Amino acid sequence: MYEGVHAHPDGQATVARLARTAAEYGYDGVVVRNHGDAQTDYDAEAIGAEYDIDVVSGIEIRTDDAGQASGLIGNYRSKRDVVCVHGGSLNRFAVEQSKVDVLAHPMREGDVNHVLAKAAAENGVHMEFNFGRVFRADGGPRVQAIQGLRKLRELVEQYDVPYVVTAEPYSHLQLRGPRELLAVGETVGFDRDAIETGLAAWSGIVEENRERQSETFIEPGVRIDEHEEDA
Repeated sequence: MYEGVHAHPDGQATVARLARTAAEYGYDGVVVRNHGDAQTDYDAEAIGAEYDIDVVSGIEIRTDDAGQASGLIGNYRSKRDVVCVHGGSLNRFAVEQSKVDVLAHPMREGDVNHVLAKAAAENGVHMEFNFGRVFRADGGPRVQAIQGLRKLRELVEQYDVPYVVTAEPYSHLQLRGPRELLAVGETVGFDRDAIETGLAAWSGIVEENRERQSETFIEPGVRIDEHEEDA
C-alpha cells in the first residue's frame, strides 16, 4: 500500500520525515506528489534504503489552462513515475488524457458526472478518493466532502473506473495509517477490500510506468530480451 504526500516546500515536512512516518504506519511506499511550482530535491534511493520504503517521484500539475497542462504532462511524463492533475476546472480535460495517471481530488473544486466517469474508465485515468477534508475539516465542509465522495463512489462503481485512495498529507502529522483510512472509508460506503484496492493502486501505477520507462520496453506486450540483446 502506498500514500501520496506533499513534501516541503509544498508541505511542512521533508520527504525523509514523511517516508519515515509512512514506514512506521506500515506503508510500502510514498508518492511525492508536490505541485509543479513547489518541487523539492531529495535522494529517493538513500531515503528508501534508510527506512525500507519505496520513495516514488510524482507531480501534481496545477493550472487552469488546458494548453499549458498538456505541455506540462508531455514534459513530465518521462520524468515522473506518477503524473497527477489537480482537480477542478480541468476535470474533463484530465480524464481524456491517457498520459495522466490520477485526477486528484476531483470533487473538491469541481464535479464528476457519468460522462467524465466513462472517459476516465476508457483512458485508464484513476479517480482519487481524497479523505483529507474528512480527517481535517469539520462542520459543513466535512459533510460536503463526505457527500462528494459518496457520489464519486457510485459513479466509479457504476462505470468501473480505476481509483486510488489517499489522505493527501502535507506533513507527517497528517499521515494516517491504512486502518484509519479503512474506518473512514466506511462512512462513504466502501468496504475494507475497496479501500485496500485504492491504496494498492498507487503501486500498480508506479510499477507500470517504471516498466514503460525501462530500456527494455518497446510497446505494450513487446520488450527487448536482455539475453538476445547480449547475444
